[in-house]
Formats: sequence, structure tokens, C-alpha cells
Amino acid sequence: MKKQTIMLAGGTGLVGSHCLKFLQEADYCGKVNVMTRKPVSGIENFSKAEQFIVDFDAPKTLEQGGPCDSVVCALGTTIKKAGSKEAFKTVDFNYCLEVARAGLANGAGHFLLVSAMGSSPRSSIFYNRIKGELEQAVMALGFSCVSVFRPSLILGAREEFRFGEEIGKFFSRIFSFAVPAKYKAIYASDIAMAIVRQAAECREYNRIFESHEIRALAHEA
Repeated sequence: MKKQTIMLAGGTGLVGSHCLKFLQEADYCGKVNVMTRKPVSGIENFSKAEQFIVDFDAPKTLEQGGPCDSVVCALGTTIKKAGSKEAFKTVDFNYCLEVARAGLANGAGHFLLVSAMGSSPRSSIFYNRIKGELEQAVMALGFSCVSVFRPSLILGAREEFRFGEEIGKFFSRIFSFAVPAKYKAIYASDIAMAIVRQAAECREYNRIFESHEIRALAHEA
């Protein structure tokens, strides 16, 4: 069986770093092309990984990894960290869409996208609307299949402190028994495991995984 080459964008982030670890352990994965803006220390510890320094404002640089079978896009930021709505859209829509186009140009049949709960191109919430517009745009590109993951609040150790998320985590733990499964906070490692399992096979249809479905896929026997 031919092993897959996976293109990974956002591999230094909370979910993406777990994806890299699990892809390293996945039997079906032969190589991971990690697309980053700057050199990442420690990547040499992953024998399947090859690092490519790219400029997201120069989309052609995203194609330098060459042929690939699947693309995992865990790229993203927040409006606060980006500094403005426009800057947020540049990362979470423009850059992610260019990653998808580069993967398609390199022969990928499967695109796996980390989105967000409540994503909709018709949402009145700017963050959710941009995420929904991205999902819609990616599905129109022509991949054999697109897998979209819509996690709720993501748990895990981030490099930067996010006050709002910490408050959300606190209340989600206290009231977890009363929160419907779809809205419960989810660990970044579970999201990554679900992505890596879904990437094992490219099906001829698109699929959206809500947060409780992501958790279920991650914990399948």
C-alpha cells in the first residue's frame, strides 16, 4: 500500500503540533511536508517531517513541497492577536484558502480543515462568518473530499495566555455535566487524533464533524 504524503499548515499551533506527532506515528503516512514561516526547533526529532519555509503572502511558495495526497490545515489566529478584523481575515480566510489551492495544485485529493463551532457564511458573528465562508470556498475548489472539523472551546497548553478562553475552560469544567455534548470543551489532542484518523482514507464526499463527533472519532476503538 502506497504511503501518503501529507502537507501540514499550522503545524506549530496547538492542534497542528499534535497532528504532526500523530502523523509521525501513523502507519499510512510516509512523509509530512510542514509549511512554516520560520524554522521550527525540534522538528528534526520527527523523521517523517520535512520543513519548508514559506511566505503566505507569496502563494507560490506553498507549492514547494511538491506532490502530496492530503492537506491538513490547522492554521488560524484570533481577532485580538491579529490586531484587526481585516488582519484576522487575511490569516483565517486568505492564507487558508491559498494553502488549499497549493495542495490541490500539488495533486491532493483530500483537504482537512480545522474550523470552528457555529461556522456559517450567514452568521452575524464576524469570526463565525469568516470560518463559514472559508469552508464554502474550499468545498468549491474541486477536492475529491473535504473534511471540516468544528471544535467547540479547545483545551490544551498554549504558548500565549488567552483570558477569555481560561474563563471558558473554568466554567466548562464546573458545568460539564449540564452542557450538551456538542458544546463541551474538547482537547486539542482529540481534534488532532480525529483529523489523522480521517486523513487515512479519501472518500468521494465532503463531511463536517461537529465537536461531539470529533471526540467520538478520536476515541474510536
